[in-house]
Amino acid sequence: MTRIGVTGHRDLPEAVLPRVRVGIETALGRGGSRATEALTSLAPGADQLFAALALARRIPVTAVIPGMDYEAHLGGADTRAAYRGLLSACAQRIEMPAEPTHEDAYFAAGRWIVDHVDRLVAVWDGQPARGLGGTGDVVAYARRNAVPVSVLWAPGAIRR
Repeated sequence: MTRIGVTGHRDLPEAVLPRVRVGIETALGRGGSRATEALTSLAPGADQLFAALALARRIPVTAVIPGMDYEAHLGGADTRAAYRGLLSACAQRIEMPAEPTHEDAYFAAGRWIVDHVDRLVAVWDGQPARGLGGTGDVVAYARRNAVPVSVLWAPGAIRR
């Protein structure tokens, strides 16, 4: 079985969406069998897009939930509803142990994903993480541990 994980930004500029969508679809392949598994924390933005595309291909998704009051940190009601809908469709749910801060919890979940995948899809602008456990930190961790990383972004696109 090939296990593919995702890390990525929550706020994706419209300019990156076509390239990101095609990149994720390519990484996931045709789907429809149990030969691939997708791992994600189901955060808004890149993670939820990745999960939705995997589920559309009938690829089982494992949700890796950071050890904190995660849902409360996801944003507004629509974002939380999207999270709950995707979570209910997941084949498996991994609850991470509690961490001292939400940033520690995000990074622990990101490291767990990296430690359990064959490759990582990073929806990343190439900039340093804006806080511990951000996309840049997870990409650096994957690279230090020789996990192949596919970076998806549109040249010149700026994240807010």
